Amino acid sequence: MTQLRLMAVHAHPDDESSKGAATTARYVDEGHRVMVVSLTGGERGSILNPAMDLPDVHGRIAEIRRDEMAKAAEILGVEHTWLGFVDSGLPEGDPAPPLPEGCFALVPLEEPVERLVRVIREFRPHVMTTYDENGGYPHPDHIRCHQVSVAAYEAAADYRRFPDAGRPWAVSKLYYNHGFLRQRMQMLQDEFAKHGRTGPFEKWLQSWDPDHDQFADRVTTRVECSAYFERRDDALRAHATQIDPTGDFFTAPIEWQQRLWPTEEFELARSRVPVTLPETDLFAGIER
Repeated sequence: MTQLRLMAVHAHPDDESSKGAATTARYVDEGHRVMVVSLTGGERGSILNPAMDLPDVHGRIAEIRRDEMAKAAEILGVEHTWLGFVDSGLPEGDPAPPLPEGCFALVPLEEPVERLVRVIREFRPHVMTTYDENGGYPHPDHIRCHQVSVAAYEAAADYRRFPDAGRPWAVSKLYYNHGFLRQRMQMLQDEFAKHGRTGPFEKWLQSWDPDHDQFADRVTTRVECSAYFERRDDALRAHATQIDPTGDFFTAPIEWQQRLWPTEEFELARSRVPVTLPETDLFAGIER
């Protein structure tokens, strides 16, 4: 089998483990190369695990998050590189405060695009994954991740752009991750009710229009990867500052998830090869 290459571009360490992680683990096990690119170091991320909310952790958050990322990459079996930008943080308040000077979301677009083009031209992926224009959710770094990824996908193939950044390489396909689907959440919530238990997703479902799931409408590709859900969760738990192991994410038994919703979802955003939709493989249409 031909070894193909997948590049997953993410805003922060931990995003790679919560968005498409089971898919990347599957492709690694099938003998393909997968590289995760973290655009920022997650330095301004909140500590979301009460057990890790300690003075020593606050003082070393950048270092700790690098260590967490290394553990997650090892669990998933992926290669990893940092693009080297500084987390913008998630501004809160009304009105929201200005973003910190020098953060990723404020850096001129050409700078991260050139850095990502260098990585693309060196790794030469057949497929890239990233976020849609909304960032998956409106974090400034996630929106910037979308902008940078799309621009780099186009620029990497153009010999006129960044001529000192390596030989041009045309990535065959670009996908957006779509892991936050109302239908999946409702299915798991209903399963809790069938077992006489209170599900953890009610607060999300109440705020969601049940007749319209904008992300589900955009899904083109469903990758069967249920055998890798446990590895996904192990990688997520490796980000101990960001994930409470007793939190909602881990409440639904793996067996339910594998039976009810065994796939991860993506949207084909760009393709340089002929495709037939819907798909079940990110590499579909690529010559092997």
